Amino acid sequence: LFGQACFNPGDAKCTFGTGAFLLMNTGPVAVPSTHGLITTVAWQLAGESVYALEGSAFVAGAAVQWLRDGLEFFESAAEVEAMARSVPDSAGVVVVPAFTGLGAPHWRPNARGSITGLTRGVTRGHIARATLEGIALQNVDILRAMERDSGRSLSVLKVDGGAAANDLLMQFQSDVLGVTISRPELLETTAIGAALLAGLGCGLWTSQAAVAQAVREERAFGPAMAPERVQAHLDQWQDAVRADT
Repeated sequence: LFGQACFNPGDAKCTFGTGAFLLMNTGPVAVPSTHGLITTVAWQLAGESVYALEGSAFVAGAAVQWLRDGLEFFESAAEVEAMARSVPDSAGVVVVPAFTGLGAPHWRPNARGSITGLTRGVTRGHIARATLEGIALQNVDILRAMERDSGRSLSVLKVDGGAAANDLLMQFQSDVLGVTISRPELLETTAIGAALLAGLGCGLWTSQAAVAQAVREERAFGPAMAPERVQAHLDQWQDAVRADT
């Protein structure tokens, strides 16, 4: 969170790693969650604490690894984007990547992964695309819960982690959230955050405003999908999650 310069209440980030790990800055107030999230300390500087809401999806990039290793769709995880782009859409296929249960905000440890909407016309490309979409759609559930708990509307989501390099995933995340996705030049922001805190502590930077200047955006993704298509994706996702026991 610090490495993405999320210094203001309402600022949020998502790390796309093996799972998806989301944090929203709530400022000096520890906001108790009533929507299945965790209240945590973001950081402490000069004796003053900044708090955050936290939510995690257990499987994100691991779903792509499953396509690679379990189903042998491709040899390298980086190939998933090209395979997903080989089709114009997921043809109604929905993948819920709950291989180890559903995390926040559902907290259903007995849930398991599912693929719905299969027809004879479905190809590996459709399943690959639906897998990427499932990663993004589970984040929508978490971020909407953060908005309800914090009382703040999300305007920008900052992203990092290996899967954040996937342009198709980032564009779809922007579409279904309806907000801008901001991807930094350097995706390993956990390490960067530790370095920025150390730099602030030793006087390399004198303020958080100066630290923010060190975090540079590589690319932004803006919503481009028609509202009716977005709603169709959200409805199909909710139907699949409800059916996933």
